[in-house]
Amino acid sequence: MDVIWFLLIGLIAGFVARALVPGPDPMGWLGTMVLGIVGSLVGGTLAALLFGGTLALSAAGIIGSIIGAIIVLLVWRQVGSRSRTTV
Repeated sequence: MDVIWFLLIGLIAGFVARALVPGPDPMGWLGTMVLGIVGSLVGGTLAALLFGGTLALSAAGIIGSIIGAIIVLLVWRQVGSRSRTTV
């Protein structure tokens, strides 16, 4: 049951992050879920670094997941825009 909650929170966090950061993101619901899950891991790790705790990958709550997903989305866009530019 925990896995289902983790996937559902990942989907919600990815959706909210994509809504808060406007722009072209051609991904479906599966990509949105992966964005939220990776964001949860990033948010949990950032929370552990900022507020103390173990320095291992850990899942965050919904707020930490949204913040982490926004960070991942912005980094993804920067990496994607560099790969599209040609000299």
